[in-house]
Amino acid sequence: MSKKYGSLLGGALAVSFASILWGFDGVVLTPRLYNLDIGYVVFMLHLIPFIIMSVAFKSQFSKFAYFTRSDLLIFLLISLSGGVIGTFAIVKALFLVEFRDLTIVVLLQKLQPVFAISLAAIMLKERLKRNFLVWASVAILASYFLTFGFAFPNFKTESNMVYAAMYALLAAASFGSATVLGKKILEKYDFKTTTFYRYAFTTVIMLLYVVISGEIMQLFETTTNNWIIFSVIAVTTGSGAILLYYYGLKKVKAIVAAICELFFPFSAIFFDYVVNDNTLSVVQWLSAAILIFAIINLNRRIKLMQKFREALN
Repeated sequence: MSKKYGSLLGGALAVSFASILWGFDGVVLTPRLYNLDIGYVVFMLHLIPFIIMSVAFKSQFSKFAYFTRSDLLIFLLISLSGGVIGTFAIVKALFLVEFRDLTIVVLLQKLQPVFAISLAAIMLKERLKRNFLVWASVAILASYFLTFGFAFPNFKTESNMVYAAMYALLAAASFGSATVLGKKILEKYDFKTTTFYRYAFTTVIMLLYVVISGEIMQLFETTTNNWIIFSVIAVTTGSGAILLYYYGLKKVKAIVAAICELFFPFSAIFFDYVVNDNTLSVVQWLSAAILIFAIINLNRRIKLMQKFREALN
């Protein structure tokens, strides 16, 4: 096995395993923190991993002095989009469905490329090509049928699902933006530095939030079970998965990463069935398949994303 092939294989496996961990987190772990306030949950999901990384990667602190204004801005935007807004939105969505439609919420996050490529086009003031518009429309239409089937949403009886879908879409937009920016910063810094400062910036932002909102007092209401889940997330699906993902993202092309990320929805469907005994209907299965197929085609359009990263120089 050549060194180049081994590097590509290692990167693909890293992205795949990180995706499986995120599927497990979204279905099994985070929803079981429902007894706590969302802002406090987001804060703890970043604080604990950051404390661990502060010990394991303490040499990273010295790199802060070498950051340019552009570096600081990108890290701040990554933290605000992927760390604060994205995590807040997806946790809110998972709490709203109360263990019933977790797979749907998780699958809606796969719309990230739609938002990521659209953001790149807006920033570069370029028109989106017809191919993108077609596949984006297919993905959005499939996400509707995945969520509501052939029926119109009933705001009286399905209000939680409607709001959960909206929050999941906000999370997809936020994570999509963070992915674009994360790929850019990885051209200059390694995956350890990128992960370390993503959690550092997000932790500081969320600390200010929980102190001002008073949610910091939930420290005294956190149960033993909550602390166990926080700890498991911290070393596996949290910083552990992010480290694996950034490591893999630096070694494989965007389309390869997109295919490997399919382990995310597949693992979510599997864990939701095994752990919560939930399954999709025939219409939802078909919609999920179409959604995933559309997302794969969207990820083939990477030139605009590359131009966007170059424009940030």
